[in-house]
Amino acid sequence: MSVEAVKRFFVEKGLEDPVIELPGSGATVDEAAETLGVDPALIAKTLAFRIKDRDVLIVMRGNARIDNKKFKQFFTVKAKMLEQNEVEEITGHPVGGVCPFGLKKDLEVYLDITVKEYDYVYPAAGSRTSALKIHPYKMQELTGAAWIDVCQG
Repeated sequence: MSVEAVKRFFVEKGLEDPVIELPGSGATVDEAAETLGVDPALIAKTLAFRIKDRDVLIVMRGNARIDNKKFKQFFTVKAKMLEQNEVEEITGHPVGGVCPFGLKKDLEVYLDITVKEYDYVYPAAGSRTSALKIHPYKMQELTGAAWIDVCQG
């Protein structure tokens, strides 16, 4: 189970299990924000992209959008998200529950600078009804992610 992989990821790093089981849906940014009682900007959404012959994850502020020009400048290709039916097969997490922890395959993880301004953010935790609270720099440390600037604004 995907949530179990996320829990195991943290335990194997010698950390406490941070997963929060939500009383409602967290499948979308707005649903997660409402369920957690936080601003949508504090939701750290994780999007999966295909870059030529590799797949990558980009974590960004919940209400941010990809800037296609910045994306192409950084990755040298046009932004192309994975198809919905590919996401779980590649990440191990269903759409609405994708996060950079407990991944099925080794994927490159990038953190957009839009999450840097917060003391903590809430990414999903492997399902549409789970999340966790984490400092953006801790997320970077745990995933080995690179900071990038590919969102609007």
